[in-house]
Amino acid sequence: MKKPWSGRFSKKTNKLVESFTESISFDKRLYEDDIEGSIAHVTMLKKQKILTEKEANLIIKGLGEIKSEIEKGEFEFKEEFEDIHMAIEARLKEKIGDIAGKLHTARSRNDQVALDIRLYVKRKVIEIYNLLESLQKVFIEKAEKYKDCISPAYTHLQRAQPVFLGHYLLAFVEMWERDKSRLIDCYKRMDYSPLGSCALAGTTFPLDREFVAKKLGFSGVTTNSMDAVSDRDFAIELLSILSIIMMHLSRLSEDMILWNTYEFSFVILPDDFCTGSSIMPQKKNPDVLELVRGKTGRVYGSLIALLTIMKGLPLTYNRDMQEDKEQIFNGIDTVIKSLEILVPIFERTEFNVKKLMDESKKGFILATEIADYLAKKGVPFRTAHEITGKIVAYCEKNNKDLYDLSLGEFKRFYPEFDRDILDAISIEKAVGAKNVVGGTGKKSIQNQIKMWKKRLKLE
Repeated sequence: MKKPWSGRFSKKTNKLVESFTESISFDKRLYEDDIEGSIAHVTMLKKQKILTEKEANLIIKGLGEIKSEIEKGEFEFKEEFEDIHMAIEARLKEKIGDIAGKLHTARSRNDQVALDIRLYVKRKVIEIYNLLESLQKVFIEKAEKYKDCISPAYTHLQRAQPVFLGHYLLAFVEMWERDKSRLIDCYKRMDYSPLGSCALAGTTFPLDREFVAKKLGFSGVTTNSMDAVSDRDFAIELLSILSIIMMHLSRLSEDMILWNTYEFSFVILPDDFCTGSSIMPQKKNPDVLELVRGKTGRVYGSLIALLTIMKGLPLTYNRDMQEDKEQIFNGIDTVIKSLEILVPIFERTEFNVKKLMDESKKGFILATEIADYLAKKGVPFRTAHEITGKIVAYCEKNNKDLYDLSLGEFKRFYPEFDRDILDAISIEKAVGAKNVVGGTGKKSIQNQIKMWKKRLKLE
């Protein structure tokens, strides 16, 4: 195939160079965005009388046919085409002749690829947003189902205080809501069309950039052509957000991997989303969750890779930037696949209510309630904390739990203990009473569930 820059060179491009520089093997997935952008561009050229109606219509018809060929699997992606833009233009020339060359009027591959990536990423941001919301809905339903189930909660992986399981599940709903808000912000910043910036300086052709932007669903146009063709901030920002999403999914996976162990036995994962061992028949391995945890590193890697690619580039476009696509695609694909599999897993995940309750009563988990009880009696909290610590040490020495202590034993440590201390260390009362906004109390959980159901239109 004749290269678009061949007029400058006396020799054909070496095959090694073609193989080393090609991107069509991975950027072919941009075909839909490339064709959509080209059709909008040609429509504008016709409107501005830069192309005749006949020329524009012929090009648009040809582009539509090429899209159909690609979707039917009839299009041959050749390495010599180099990238998706040249591949489509070359096929267009085969179909309609030299008029195909007019498609590139007042456009460079620099602003063309910047447009394609933005169009692609915008679509994927919406897809990821919707998947996050689907996972939120699953967790809200689970939170309502298990709103009365008491579970131990941890700090430092040590039993800290009991909570309602619904409260724990809603913690992830909060995380994903922040992720969604970050996606919205990122979307707003990328929602400007770079087309018309050309190679870096704009053009003398009387383009209507706003027309193209509106036709392609952008909120506006970029305002500096040099920045427009060299900007990948939106991709870096997205990969940063995707890294945070994966971090949240990995933390969830880590909890469920622990909870799935025999030692915890808190969770019952669906059989058809687990795997077994080739040698140990008893095993039920949470491989999907382990892979989500592992794939988090892939997305982190893509973020660091793109930051490294961009950090030393002079303005404006440099061929290094071709390396952005694989990082963007990897990050997006990993997050989408992770969310797509976690939704059905957690739809069918159940929790061992009895085991959770039994374990919530162990490990002096209500010690804080004793300290709070004393503080409410006027004891400075630091003093109350010290007294409670001595009670715990006494229990350990005498192989007792807090529930086993008599009122007389409590009074040994502080004479103002009264019979209501026994209510204070009732686990149901202790958990149910934490109704401060955002707390784990019964009313607080009900309010949280009600808020989320209203926000996500589940009512």
